[in-house]
Amino acid sequence: MTISKTKPSINLTLIITLALLLTTSVSVSAEIDYEKQIRELAKNSDGLSDTKLLHKLFELSWDHQMQTFPEWATYVGYPGQNDRWTDNSLEGYELRHSEIELPHRVLDKIDRAGLSDEDKLNFDLFSERIATSKDGSRFKSELMPINQRGGIQQDAAQLLAMMPTNSVSDLNDILARLRGVAEQVEQSLSLMKEGLKKGLTPPRVTMSEVPQQVLNQITENPAEAPILKALLQISDMVPSEEQVRIRNQAYEIYRDDIVPAFNKLHQFLQFQYLPSCREEVGWSDLPDGKEWYEYLCRYYTTTDLSPDSIYNIGISEVARIRAEMDKVIESVGFDGDFAAFCEFLRTDPQFYFTTAAELLTEYRDICKRADPELIKLFNYLPRLPYGVEAIPSYAEKSQTTAYYMGGSAEAGRPGIFFANTYGLDTRPTWEMEALSLHEAVPGHHFQISIAQELTGLPEFRKRGWYTAYGEGWGLYSESLGEEMGFYKDPYSKFGQLTYEIWRAIRLVVDVGLHTKGWSRDKAIKFFASNSSKQLHDIEVEIDRYITNPAQALAYKIGELKLKELRTYAAERLGEKFDIRAFHDEILGNGPLPLAVLDKHMREWVAAQN
Repeated sequence: MTISKTKPSINLTLIITLALLLTTSVSVSAEIDYEKQIRELAKNSDGLSDTKLLHKLFELSWDHQMQTFPEWATYVGYPGQNDRWTDNSLEGYELRHSEIELPHRVLDKIDRAGLSDEDKLNFDLFSERIATSKDGSRFKSELMPINQRGGIQQDAAQLLAMMPTNSVSDLNDILARLRGVAEQVEQSLSLMKEGLKKGLTPPRVTMSEVPQQVLNQITENPAEAPILKALLQISDMVPSEEQVRIRNQAYEIYRDDIVPAFNKLHQFLQFQYLPSCREEVGWSDLPDGKEWYEYLCRYYTTTDLSPDSIYNIGISEVARIRAEMDKVIESVGFDGDFAAFCEFLRTDPQFYFTTAAELLTEYRDICKRADPELIKLFNYLPRLPYGVEAIPSYAEKSQTTAYYMGGSAEAGRPGIFFANTYGLDTRPTWEMEALSLHEAVPGHHFQISIAQELTGLPEFRKRGWYTAYGEGWGLYSESLGEEMGFYKDPYSKFGQLTYEIWRAIRLVVDVGLHTKGWSRDKAIKFFASNSSKQLHDIEVEIDRYITNPAQALAYKIGELKLKELRTYAAERLGEKFDIRAFHDEILGNGPLPLAVLDKHMREWVAAQN
């Protein structure tokens, strides 16, 4: 199942999920043209071989997705789409759902048995995402387009901030996107109103900060508006008179169109939507909620594990990791129990910076120390650079500790590890090493950039996302810290274990919230009793699991599979085991479902003997 990197700040999670899962269209006329192209390709009038026909389908589907989801095209660096928005109207969603199986008109003409092993895998993965999309299309998540972690109140500013500003053409694209913001707001309003009719809303408790997020986009001085941040970075290659023209037009659009639209959105959220949002926090309380959650468990973990099985794995892992944490507490000679040690870590000033600049400097230093260690564990290193930046202030309060936004060589944009600088007394130093390894290298930046640089794979595999694979890799990367010279300080080691138990806790609380009737308060208490993370972080995390159910299950499930495969390879190969070759093979085929990865790696081990 393919989905976006859950780390991007713009709500590319939704955009890329839909783009990768749905064969979609921008408008009726575009849809007719696309369907015509599919129909013509299925005729195969040119007598293409099955292999060439398959790859022609991949190319056609990819181009169409880029045209249909222009925000994703901007993220990827696909040209010509930067002046548009996705059609997020009710009609647009209905049309996309109706088109899911169009590619089968071509797939059904291809003899899979005659394909190479690599193309059999391409065929299977492409076909599987269609089937999974069809299975999930009856669940109308689009009717909840806004929550505390994403929606037009955050997405517009974040998308525009990543757009190029090197030419007059680039700046005209920004103007075109700015002109479309008001319509995007209207489409979000229509979706939420339909969601109210069908009983599909986020829980009220998770929405309390969202009206303020909207207000955070409104400034008296347009030059200070978050949505116009890109205009502060215009290249000197753009003539000064053009810069003035663009800024003046942008300020006019902002004052006349965007501010009224955001004010309207704020009024609706504050006085109509928020009071009508549901009280219950569990997904099982929604229409078809039980089946929906079971689907999401399969989707995010790429396994057939039941919610109860996942819950039991979580209970076991929490107990195992707690025992490791107790050893660290004993090693530092702390006089007190687990709860007292966690309180010490949460409150002692020695573990906290007093300025955001100091926090970011430390993250950058950790990353610089990680970079030269990579060659010990990998033969192939990605070419794309990365940086460390603060999460935008308009979203930081409701955002998690950090996230990663992938870069693009095509767009000339580095990967970015975004760190949260809100509430510095909730950002302890002992968590920073593990977090940096997860978000930057050898975690998300490493894996995503390598996938983009692979040759010989269709774009849907290079740019796709399986959450259990990608987030499993991120969590596995944290465990590589000792081999890279990190966690020498016992508090940082405890931080690494805190991050690991955090992902095990997710298996318990996510399933508890959505299938076992757990309250938000019960989930927070379970989390706090088994972790030294700050209460603010814990509350933000629990609210994340409430509004994005099952996604958080993928981390630990994926990490356990990767560790299982490493143990298997090391035991089978003995002295022949090469950790660099193992890691290169894990990353060398792009994102894969866990069952496919398992099969591939066991075959790879057999081939080494």
